[in-house]
Amino acid sequence: MSPQALFNIILIITIAGFAFDQWINYLNTTTRSNILPEALKGYYDEVTYSKQQDYEHTTYRFGLVSDILSFLVILAMLLLGGFAWLDNIIVSYTGSAILQAILFFGILAFTTDLLSIPLDVYHTFVIEERFGFNNTTPRTFVMDKLKGWLLGAVIGGGILALIVFIYVKTGSWFWVLAWTCISLFTLFISYFYTTLLVPVFNKLTPLPAGELRDSIEKAATLAGFSLKDISIMDGSKRSSRGNAYFSGFGRKKSIVLFDTLVNEYSVDGLTAVLAHEIGHYEMKHVLKGLVSGILQTGVLFFLLSLLLKSPLPSFSLGASVPSFHMSVVAFGILYSPVSMVLGIFFNVISRKHEYEADRFAIGLSQPGALQEALKKLSVKNLANLTPHPSYVFIHYSHPTLLQRLEALKEVE
Repeated sequence: MSPQALFNIILIITIAGFAFDQWINYLNTTTRSNILPEALKGYYDEVTYSKQQDYEHTTYRFGLVSDILSFLVILAMLLLGGFAWLDNIIVSYTGSAILQAILFFGILAFTTDLLSIPLDVYHTFVIEERFGFNNTTPRTFVMDKLKGWLLGAVIGGGILALIVFIYVKTGSWFWVLAWTCISLFTLFISYFYTTLLVPVFNKLTPLPAGELRDSIEKAATLAGFSLKDISIMDGSKRSSRGNAYFSGFGRKKSIVLFDTLVNEYSVDGLTAVLAHEIGHYEMKHVLKGLVSGILQTGVLFFLLSLLLKSPLPSFSLGASVPSFHMSVVAFGILYSPVSMVLGIFFNVISRKHEYEADRFAIGLSQPGALQEALKKLSVKNLANLTPHPSYVFIHYSHPTLLQRLEALKEVE
């Protein structure tokens, strides 16, 4: 195969991927309905449901504009030789493969993020503000950006340097060693995420003794679930949306509740939501997710190692000499159809796990409490109640609200 032929394949994948995404996104707009689903009557009033429909329409248009701009930038970089131009400049300044990769991807990432700032500002301070979600101040927005850049440089740059070092030094063993290192890092972050990363952006405080803590600990005890910490996160400093999550594994499991949830939802509802999360742990969904993610990373590095054996990917993007970073750019585009198929497969499994965790939660919570909490969360977040089945199949890691409510009615 010639470099031009591979470039044509890369171009076709880029255009086809964009067209497919926009078609699926458009399909998702065709199932909007002015008729409130029966299951949500009494939760949405006419004004709130109209607001939800308006929010869907607004975010779709914003997403379309954002996607088109991103697509045009990538297309321009391909057709006008932007990747090759940046590569030639960097290669002329240093012969170190590690430094070349760090500079190349660092410049691309930083430039891309800078260009996206106007869109981020509009989304946060116009759209989210208009619909009552935004609590972010300009200072918080700027500090989040600076912290994100610093973490990206330190963690992202460090991981990239390690991967390139392994590639340069090990040859045929590259994919095994790189896979091992990334897998260990994934396990480390999963274990220490709440302890190390969350405090960089948010403040965590222990959930005080009282009815809510007692209820959560009782549910955990009934499930035989060992729980280390229960914390409240100041999520309201950025958004009025509510959320809760578990992190860690083994002896370092912890619950994090957004303060927006604690302030607005009943004890029974919060206990039901967290019982659902306990279900994921007790039914080994978290472990299965970690293992499947690690296996997927292994497939990615194996395929990358095959492609790195040839100078063709670098030459297809206009490079004068083969390089790790140019081959990775080509690989990223060529791998995208595989990534989409794997994503769909894992979403199917994830939706199955959500149903199982819902059923598990019923045994640890008051009757109807989980349904009540899910409905209130939907109203609070102005969630799409009638997404298109194709969009759900491709993008949703959770069943739709109506699907979950129907499944819960059958077992409660």
